[in-house]
Amino acid sequence: QVQLVESGGGSVQAGESLRLSCASTYSIYCMGWFRQAPGKEREGVARIDSDGRTSYADSVKGRFTISKDNAKNTLYLKMNSLKPGDTAMYYCAIRRGGWVGFDGDMLDGSEYDYWGQGTQVTVSS
Repeated sequence: QVQLVESGGGSVQAGESLRLSCASTYSIYCMGWFRQAPGKEREGVARIDSDGRTSYADSVKGRFTISKDNAKNTLYLKMNSLKPGDTAMYYCAIRRGGWVGFDGDMLDGSEYDYWGQGTQVTVSS
């Protein structure tokens, strides 16, 4: 059974940094980070594939960095220059298959198969 466990969330001031981690019991080939704020729809934040290629939501480009350690089956999200608008529950997710032949939005959460329970990030001004 695939299990994903996020950690690293917390409460910080605007401008500070956090690093989220996601430990997986499944090989982390294609994974993503998503977030959902109260009253808002889930948003794809960043994703990374088996070749290490990444993509980001426009709202976090230049501030967030997704990375992975295949040996540890762990996914990371380094978040710099945090803003109050980044406040949300953050989730990691795995897509079992690859992206070959895919012609859609790789940050669409419906394309992912397994999800963690989330870790809360709160940014105050």
